[in-house]
Amino acid sequence: MRRGSSFGAVAQAYAEYRPDYPADAVRWCTAPVGDIGSLRVLDLGAGTGKLTALLARLGANVTAVEPDEAMLTELRRQLPAVRALAGSAEAIPLPDGAVDAVLCGQALHWFNLERALPEIARVLVPGGTLGGLWNSDDDRVDWVAGLQEAAAGAASPSLSRRRSEAASWGPAQFGRALFTPTERAEFPNSHRLTADSLVSLIGTHSQVLVMEPGDRNPLIANIRAYLGSRPETAAGEFDLPMVTSVIRAVRNAG
Repeated sequence: MRRGSSFGAVAQAYAEYRPDYPADAVRWCTAPVGDIGSLRVLDLGAGTGKLTALLARLGANVTAVEPDEAMLTELRRQLPAVRALAGSAEAIPLPDGAVDAVLCGQALHWFNLERALPEIARVLVPGGTLGGLWNSDDDRVDWVAGLQEAAAGAASPSLSRRRSEAASWGPAQFGRALFTPTERAEFPNSHRLTADSLVSLIGTHSQVLVMEPGDRNPLIANIRAYLGSRPETAAGEFDLPMVTSVIRAVRNAG
């Protein structure tokens, strides 16, 4: 829980350095219920609004819900025209059947699903979709695999780790009483960075945020040294290869 509540301290850096999501991944999440531009969508655990901004650009009628006050303040600063509410996945401040889709960017794993899933089902219309999106470093690329080693697990989880974790999930991930069995997809993504901004990005990850300085400082120094040693990242801007892993399920009518 300490890691899950650590992001508010770096809300502005989170907004600046965290990657965006592919539009095709969002459209895939909501495809079972309709075209994204005609839907009411809840961004649940919205953080500083990385996913919220994309939903708004795609034409969705979007509501953002975020429990952390500092993150919510930054979201409202970034997206003043978006409806943004204080609340959590376990207590969503919306009426029954208020939305056609609930999307969760880098957030679903922080929820208490035993309490959150009935709440999500409550605010969804029958046939509405629940989607989770996670950005992962593509460690099929050699220098990205090396970054994972240099960061000792503190960078964004790798694609191979995401796939390993997904393999242990059952097809009825959210329970057959509320949702259809989950479907999964992957979408290519990339993030334009420099060595400095990549280090700043890694500094927004929860594992780093909860470290004591005596552990954090040597880790950051090791990452900087690695990035300086690689021709792909040593000078100027570069693209960090990423993959956005997505799951979706449909709310049962019953």
